[in-house]
Amino acid sequence: MIAASLQSGVDQLGEFIAEAKVIVPFTGAGISTETGIPDFRSPGGLWTRNRPIPFDEFVASQDARDESWRRRFAMEETFAAAKPGRGHRALASLYRAGKIPAIITQNIDNLHQASGFAAGDVIELHGNTTYARCIGCGTAYDLGWVKTRFEPQQRGPDCSACGEPVKTATISFGQAMPEDEMQRAAELSQHCDLFIAIGSSLVVWPAAGFPVMAKHAGARLVIINNEPTEHDVHADLVIRHDIGQTLGPFVRN
Repeated sequence: MIAASLQSGVDQLGEFIAEAKVIVPFTGAGISTETGIPDFRSPGGLWTRNRPIPFDEFVASQDARDESWRRRFAMEETFAAAKPGRGHRALASLYRAGKIPAIITQNIDNLHQASGFAAGDVIELHGNTTYARCIGCGTAYDLGWVKTRFEPQQRGPDCSACGEPVKTATISFGQAMPEDEMQRAAELSQHCDLFIAIGSSLVVWPAAGFPVMAKHAGARLVIINNEPTEHDVHADLVIRHDIGQTLGPFVRN
């Protein structure tokens, strides 16, 4: 598949959207970069600056838990300042219009909810960094609770209910994917007529399988990403341009 120019891509995407009855977007970190939140893999991304802390290391090491929380609070101003970008707002417009029943996302920044999606219609494959959860009993905590306990000694807190470690409500490397969310994502992928992958490198499996699943079920597949992906060959339309510029024309107040 040869990538379309920006204008021809926007025009063709508009035709696909007009013709579609059920659209399922699948979003990755690229949709949030214009809001000031860095992605993970590109030069200057989060993983080029800090090695990811695997789940088993978080569980086994207090030092790893402390470092994990130091990194999270170092990013607090960035996450707090971020507002939905043009891509988020365009998808929210299609959601309000009844074209999108729910959205699948690899993102952890809560920006789809902030753009207007109901929380129950945001399928978060990798969790959410705007609150915390006990890895034992699952008790949820707001970040303010964590921060008041972390700051005095720079020590990651334990659950007040069961004593197990508390971590951001995200899915770390080596941690089991959320079964309910994966099942819902699979069902949506198989029952849409337009699947739009936006800002994802499509290399993290099993989540990267959803675009192909949708294509095999008969949906049109659109991929919007600055860099090529291994799924481009399956796509009906590939747009390798800025996501905000590409989706901006679809923002409706």
